[in-house]
Amino acid sequence: MDKATAAGLLVAMGIIYGDIGTSPLYVMQSIIGETAIDERTVLGGLSCIFWTLTLQTTLKYVILILRADNRGEGGILALFALVRRHAKWLTVPAIIGASTLLADGVITPPISVASAVEGLLKIYPDLQTVPIVIAIITALFMLQIFGTKVVGRAFGPIMLIWFSMLGIFGVIWILQDLSVIRALNPYYAYELLTNPHGGESGFWILGAVFLCTTGAEALYSDLGHCGRGNIRISWIFVKITLILQYFGQGAWLIAHSNQLLEGRKPIFELMPGWFLIWGIVIATAAAVIASQALISGSFTLVSEAIRLNFWPKVRLHYPSDQKGQLYVPSVNILLWLGCVAVVLWFKESGKMEAAYGLAITLTMLMTTALMAYYLYIKKFDMWWIVAFLVVYVAIEGSFLIANLRKFVHGGYVSLFIASVIIVLMVIWYRANIIKMRLTEYVKMADYIEPLKELSEDMTVPKYATHLVFMSNAARSSEIESKIIYSIFQKRPKRADIFWFVHVDTLDDPYTMEYKVNVIEPDDVIKITFRLGFRVEQKINLYFRRVVEEMVKNGEVDITSRYESLNRQNVIGDFRFVVLEKFLSYDNQLSLFEGLIMKAYFFIKDFTPSEDKWFGLDTSAVKVEKVPLVIRPAENVHLKRVD
Repeated sequence: MDKATAAGLLVAMGIIYGDIGTSPLYVMQSIIGETAIDERTVLGGLSCIFWTLTLQTTLKYVILILRADNRGEGGILALFALVRRHAKWLTVPAIIGASTLLADGVITPPISVASAVEGLLKIYPDLQTVPIVIAIITALFMLQIFGTKVVGRAFGPIMLIWFSMLGIFGVIWILQDLSVIRALNPYYAYELLTNPHGGESGFWILGAVFLCTTGAEALYSDLGHCGRGNIRISWIFVKITLILQYFGQGAWLIAHSNQLLEGRKPIFELMPGWFLIWGIVIATAAAVIASQALISGSFTLVSEAIRLNFWPKVRLHYPSDQKGQLYVPSVNILLWLGCVAVVLWFKESGKMEAAYGLAITLTMLMTTALMAYYLYIKKFDMWWIVAFLVVYVAIEGSFLIANLRKFVHGGYVSLFIASVIIVLMVIWYRANIIKMRLTEYVKMADYIEPLKELSEDMTVPKYATHLVFMSNAARSSEIESKIIYSIFQKRPKRADIFWFVHVDTLDDPYTMEYKVNVIEPDDVIKITFRLGFRVEQKINLYFRRVVEEMVKNGEVDITSRYESLNRQNVIGDFRFVVLEKFLSYDNQLSLFEGLIMKAYFFIKDFTPSEDKWFGLDTSAVKVEKVPLVIRPAENVHLKRVD
């Protein structure tokens, strides 16, 4: 986790720093805006950038937040998993933070790629950039199927070239005007923010300054992909090159004081004419990679949200055996559609800046709240916790207020996307609470004898030699009443051995444990799998492994009970039964619960069935529909007429 390797550093550079690494494409241009270039704005902007990268990215995320890993996994939901058992209200910042981070993933690829491709306008003024941007974004999303390990290895060398280029051109221009180094003094930031700029308060410039640190949250989300040591070591190089580039742009801007930018991008102005086309190609490649941090972070986020009951159980793919490698097809498609829509709606990177940054500011504030609570349960000194809260609520609160100005100019897009995701998460979370509260459990002990009698009743056709039910009952002494109903009443299911399998999802991401409870030898057995929230659900495989262990230990006999097959030591057949709930018409629902449950079951129609989620062999699975009766209908007055 804390160890750094040459390969790991390269992968980290390819996966993590695309977003924050391509910010020099648009940050200084956004700070200057449409006003004439003046030295005070340039020095103040550079000072704001330097201290934002130092306090926000380096101190908060690289040094502090990366310490809050959940067995090597990072991200706002991994942090939530560490603290959620201590207070229910922590669900609120977790859902808001996760939703706004996913929304940011829809804005990052368009603005990064468009900013780079628009560099071609300096050479080809009449070029239509929108089709090029859409084509590049589409190719990137198609690459995701190969996994972030493959992507990271391919992108790492490109990002190394990119950051080296940023640093080199930055140094060249700094040497032409060493006075730009004055901007390291925070006084210049203070002077800019507290005095009018362009006829209005300089405070609003923070909305543009914030763009330099938007990738910090993705850095934390990708902790599981790259490791803390690789991130911390590589950040030293990345930060130095970024600062050199920003200050180099500052030197160029000061040299062109009293002029208007008029669409010129300072990053490309630093390059000599003969290198410009190569610089644009490298910038475009880096901008493509900028999308990767948010895409891979989004996959991680959704997989964690599923296990925490915040997201529908969509299909997850694991492209390689390497820890942390993940691909979520449905999320990949939705992000791609969202990115294409943003490109078509805004068309230019300058207009996209208005939508960018507002959502991620909320994510950072929510991470601050969860981190403060994490420090509290870890028994940190209360004064340090208060200091952490005061400093970062003040910093991020200021960024949020400044970014709220962007709402009418495009910020509404990211907040609308975030709101849709919040509604989805709330529906899924509340519906699961309602389902759990209303699921009826009965004592297993009351049904041991009836199960044994059914097993021996030759008048009932045998359903399977081994009948396996997926159960939600966490206690080994209990079972759902719906399962009992399915065995005895819906269609009597005679079997030689009844198995009940429960999957317990843990906050620890990579736990793989199981517990066997032989309730009645060779008749009733319950198995509980304790799996981490990042472990793939391959229950068919895990169950087979457990049965093999039990046979080896002499705990169970799985040979067929049919005499002719038993003599040949043929293994008996296994059949799984999964109960899938539907909303019963026989209900009197409160308005809130009715809306939640109807929305829940509507969404569920578009997700894979339970048997596919558990990774069961579909040829040996019976999916039974059972009604979810939330509240039985009352006051039914029927009158018999003879």
